[in-house]
Amino acid sequence: LVSSSFEFFPGVPLFTSRDLVHWRQLGHVLTRESQLPLQKARPSGGIYAPTIRHHDGTFYMITTNVDGGGNFYVTATDPAEPWSEPVWLRDFGGIDPSLFFDEDGTVYLTGQGSGGPGQPRGIYQTTLDLKTGKLLGPLRLVWDRTGTRYPEGPHLYKVRGRYYLMIAEGGTEYGHMVTIARADSPWGPFEACPRNPILTHRQTENDMLVQGTGHADLVEA
Repeated sequence: LVSSSFEFFPGVPLFTSRDLVHWRQLGHVLTRESQLPLQKARPSGGIYAPTIRHHDGTFYMITTNVDGGGNFYVTATDPAEPWSEPVWLRDFGGIDPSLFFDEDGTVYLTGQGSGGPGQPRGIYQTTLDLKTGKLLGPLRLVWDRTGTRYPEGPHLYKVRGRYYLMIAEGGTEYGHMVTIARADSPWGPFEACPRNPILTHRQTENDMLVQGTGHADLVEA
């Protein structure tokens, strides 16, 4: 498990668990200035919405440093040991990047952004060369949102032959929520779940100790 660390150093606290209830901190992913330039970081700037993935013996942590270089990922074969130097995604200007490794070897990069001047903001996707960080195709809008604001924090999955795209929307405050959609192709068209939002504490400000719940990820035990 990794989480946002914003303008603090070291960055991206890293936790491990065997049961998803009891957690132990292994340390931090970003422990060197070369991984985490924060000289220009503002309050609540810095590192946004990291995602951790494991594929073919390697751990990948991908995130955005909004004040120091943009989107990048680092790798490790042992997450408790020092992680690599960043691979920068110079051609992807959005935030909240996430990786998905498909069965055919394709690596998908999904994030919040726009397709260029005059294009709507939403969830955009492309394919990626993991060795170089080079985008292998144009950014394509795959899902806007269910109708609220600020679609962000996307994660793409494949379950029983279908693709699921889970995002956060509503803003990182009391309107925050998790929504999901599915499609037969990783490029869509995505059909929103009729029971969205699938996780939220909206309209519970007086009842819940935990509020603003909106970024989520799925694991298979």
